[in-house]
Amino acid sequence: MRMKNILVLIFFTILNFDAALADRKVALVTGSVSGIGLGIATEMAKTGYDIVLNGFGDVDKAVAQISAFGARVIYDDADLKDPDQIGNMFRKTMDTFGRLDVLVNNAGIQYVSPIEEFPLEKWNDIIAINLTAPFIAIQNALPISKARGYGRIINIASTHGLVASVNKSAYVAAKHGVIGLTKEVALETATTNITCNAICPGWVLTPLVEKQITDRATQKGTSTEVEKLALISEKHPSQQFVTVEQIGQAVLFLCSPAADQMRGASLVIDGGWTAQ
Repeated sequence: MRMKNILVLIFFTILNFDAALADRKVALVTGSVSGIGLGIATEMAKTGYDIVLNGFGDVDKAVAQISAFGARVIYDDADLKDPDQIGNMFRKTMDTFGRLDVLVNNAGIQYVSPIEEFPLEKWNDIIAINLTAPFIAIQNALPISKARGYGRIINIASTHGLVASVNKSAYVAAKHGVIGLTKEVALETATTNITCNAICPGWVLTPLVEKQITDRATQKGTSTEVEKLALISEKHPSQQFVTVEQIGQAVLFLCSPAADQMRGASLVIDGGWTAQ
């Protein structure tokens, strides 16, 4: 009899464990193996989300970082210039978790050049990754969200979706397009429990920006601290960088009930850049 009671207890424990896993929300974050995307994925994992990682870099390190918070995590190496691979990434998500609650379109690339010297190939690549890929991802996410009656779509745009900087024509055009896309999707889903919003970060101290600071210091014969302040002071009146944790927390806010009626908004986190 005692053995029977133990078996019953184990059975119900397994059932409760499976139910708890099934109730965990799932977020797909593009470009999330490093930088801003990994920061977003980490903040979401801390609060109980399971994560789909995507992008290029040290995948094992990223997976370990997310798993450390008890999150289930999978990685998909989809090339975001390929619509078929994007579609396969969503199918893999559903096959693995059986649900998708949040899509964060974060992946992006940059190239700096005057317009008359800007290679068409680079223009096409930036538009493909920074604008077309979010469009294709949203096309894949919406049927899932509509079937479930819930969804959060968050596009990581940029202050360059609101203002321009010289020599960044493709990036500025793409990020302005992302904000327009965000508004349009918000209108198409306005009467549903699906929201679409954008976040517009200013300078973020990612490894790529740190390298830029180091290069400036080397070229000018100064220190990294001097060049860090010089770089940030060009745009941020606060003289402080935005952190990946702050962006991650903004994503979580947009996923919270407090943001249920934020639709098509552009949440600016830029140290006062666009207030000037």
